[in-house]
Amino acid sequence: MNNKWRAVSALIASAAVMISTASCSEKNKKTPTETKPAESTTETPKTTSKPTGSMEITWLADYDLNRSEGERPTALAIFEDVYGGKVNYVQTSPENKLSKLEEMLAAGEEVDMFPYEDGVFPEGISRNLFQPLDPYFEELGMEEDGLWDDMKDIAEKFTYKGQHYVVPYALSEPYLLTYSRALFSSEGLDDPYTLYKEGKWDWNAFTGMVNKFTESETTAHHFGISGFYGEAILASTGHTVINFDGNSFTNNIGDPYIESAEALMNDFRVRWLYNSYWSDMYLHDQNTLFYCSRDWSLPISDKYNADYDIMVVPFPKTPGADKNYINCKANARMLVNNSTKGSAVATYLKCERLAVTELKDSAKERALKGITEEQYNAVQDYLDPAKVAPVFDFGYGMSPRMYGNGYYTFETRGVMDNITSVLLESGNPCNNWGDLRDRLSPIIDEELAKYSG
Repeated sequence: MNNKWRAVSALIASAAVMISTASCSEKNKKTPTETKPAESTTETPKTTSKPTGSMEITWLADYDLNRSEGERPTALAIFEDVYGGKVNYVQTSPENKLSKLEEMLAAGEEVDMFPYEDGVFPEGISRNLFQPLDPYFEELGMEEDGLWDDMKDIAEKFTYKGQHYVVPYALSEPYLLTYSRALFSSEGLDDPYTLYKEGKWDWNAFTGMVNKFTESETTAHHFGISGFYGEAILASTGHTVINFDGNSFTNNIGDPYIESAEALMNDFRVRWLYNSYWSDMYLHDQNTLFYCSRDWSLPISDKYNADYDIMVVPFPKTPGADKNYINCKANARMLVNNSTKGSAVATYLKCERLAVTELKDSAKERALKGITEEQYNAVQDYLDPAKVAPVFDFGYGMSPRMYGNGYYTFETRGVMDNITSVLLESGNPCNNWGDLRDRLSPIIDEELAKYSG
């Protein structure tokens, strides 16, 4: 740990705060936690130059940053104890956050910070709800001791017309495939994690395993995969439905890589290899080879499959790809338009980054209460931009017509949800990918026209 941040660790230890590196969308996930004081030190507190102006900010969201399971989160502890900051919480419903923000801004009410999530980039920016963080890079510490080095390329993916509206402080919630090593061993299959480390974990290896397993069934039907894996397989191609060059968005639904992912989904459905039974964990009946979910399900799968040697891998890469491309979340906060607290919001973001980077050992100790060290280290690898490539499709950042799930029917869902769901469903209204693509492409073009100015 850098000397100037040892004092931060001491302050956090004295407050006995919880290490909180999980993304905001995980706030309701029930995973084992433990409050762990950071290493104490008697060193005199040292920081870089502190920002000037008020450090009191107003946060509009459907969850409070001030407490996590009854404890003060680490980022907030740094913000309060080192910078004298304060976060005032204004509560709103999950469904109406953007409209509530618009109402408050129109009424001249104070809002400074807002969560980054679906519908924010580029939709929220096009509605003039947010302002760029570029004037506050010094407060963010963007050039300070390599604090943001592994996130800079990620932030560039969100650069809009030369401005940085989204600066992620961490990646989280990767889509992973959970499997049982005990089952793989009994079926004579190679360990996917070993193949991943050898650079051999690709679609060919994956489909070969699924075919061998499903052909070996005796009394019970064997499935290849369960869970919702449409987003995972689409991201694994490294291609997106909406292309973005930093200035404009284009319709890429006709991309052949996307077509190949859709073909694989459809093939699994037609051959009855996809288990549509929904569960929040790996199914321990040993009749389904893989379970696809975000990593929050891993502790649950471990708990209910204690004898099956559970492990996780990312969705396999396309044959010949240079690395694994993965669907995950970008953790970030937005600076609200018309806010005069840009310096304070940027400082809070820096505190989030410090909580992730400088105190990660405490976070690991807490995580190991629910999963194994091998699993933890593997998930960290899958979130390391040096080892995998995160994929962000900005179709999820447009209007609900693009990203909404409606009532989970073809007519009410958004384009992105239909692309990743319809060909997995029986009785769907489209016979094949070409039919689905032709129905959805005109909707995409209509939506993209809103951003052509």
